[in-house]
Amino acid sequence: MNKTKSSNRKQEILQALANMLETNPGERITTARLAKAVGVTEAALYRHFPSKARMFEGLLDFVEDTLFTRINKILEDDKQSASRCLKISQLVLLFAEKNPGISRILSGDALMGEQLRLRTRVNTLFERIETQLKQVLRERPMREGKDLPFAEIIIANQITSWLEGQIRQFVRSDFKHLPSTHLAKQWQIFQLAIFQ
Repeated sequence: MNKTKSSNRKQEILQALANMLETNPGERITTARLAKAVGVTEAALYRHFPSKARMFEGLLDFVEDTLFTRINKILEDDKQSASRCLKISQLVLLFAEKNPGISRILSGDALMGEQLRLRTRVNTLFERIETQLKQVLRERPMREGKDLPFAEIIIANQITSWLEGQIRQFVRSDFKHLPSTHLAKQWQIFQLAIFQ
């Protein structure tokens, strides 16, 4: 019972942090403000997380678990490279859109002045997405008997850069420019250039 209560409190802290990142763009989140938002003391925050960096890492754990569990499901269910790449891209952009506070972490905006390991972890997250796209593209000739017009490393990097750019634009617009707004039309460019 006590473990469940502790787990719920951790979840509350992470939700409050994500909410503050969404509702206070550009502002640094302090543990005092976060404790007040959760309705606990700062000491109580530190009983659940030894540092603010660990709180950010808790959100990044959520991002990684969510995205890569779903990416694995996409890879199980779909065998066409174009469709796989589209679905992975949609997943990343719609996840960012539904989690604006977390988008500030993914764009690096919320990590200014925070520990280097947090920025490194976000970089690693995007590198993992890019690696997954490379693998999907590398399998295309074997699965579909079709070559790619460019090396898979170039295409995967271009798609990943586009995803990062869409998330940055979403954050920069104070969450007004939704990443899904032109997703279908933008993907047609990739479809025509890469998957014909």
